[in-house]
Amino acid sequence: MVKLNKIYTRTGDKGDTGLVGNERRVKYDLRVEAYGDIDETNSTIGMARLYTKGAADAMLKRIQHDLFDLGADLATPYGKGEDKALRITAIQVKRLEIEIDSLNVELKPLNSFVLPGGSPAAAMLHVARTVARRAERVICALASVEKVNPVAIQYTNRLSDFLFVLARVENGNGDNDILWEPGVNR
Repeated sequence: MVKLNKIYTRTGDKGDTGLVGNERRVKYDLRVEAYGDIDETNSTIGMARLYTKGAADAMLKRIQHDLFDLGADLATPYGKGEDKALRITAIQVKRLEIEIDSLNVELKPLNSFVLPGGSPAAAMLHVARTVARRAERVICALASVEKVNPVAIQYTNRLSDFLFVLARVENGNGDNDILWEPGVNR
């Protein structure tokens, strides 16, 4: 259990921050940016939850817990020796896949791209989806320069897919999706 007695520490006042294990990095380091983008994804999901209920809300709450696991994973560089860090797992990825498949059953097939919008829940889920995609890009950039749990990339990729499908569900199972009309304003 995490215990936070004091919120400000002043240790980052000069532009660096501590990772798990006390290593210091500049605040614009890719690792810091990656877990920051995951934190932002979590916050946007929290906003979307203002508009969801029932099973959708329960899935999003579980995902918010997963995102804290993922943030801890990204905040913990691989060290020497045995890795006992909290890492996102393939089981968490599989759960997202099962939920995507379950939600997708009721959706009508798409014949165009979907514009973000529709219901308030769908609109917020699309915002969360785009933030998750940015986080995925940063995690991939980080993975190109230092070791990253490959499941972190998989989870983030599936998460954006999940958020897209759930946005369609929240838009009346796709009935209220706003479809892109290519060239409509030419």
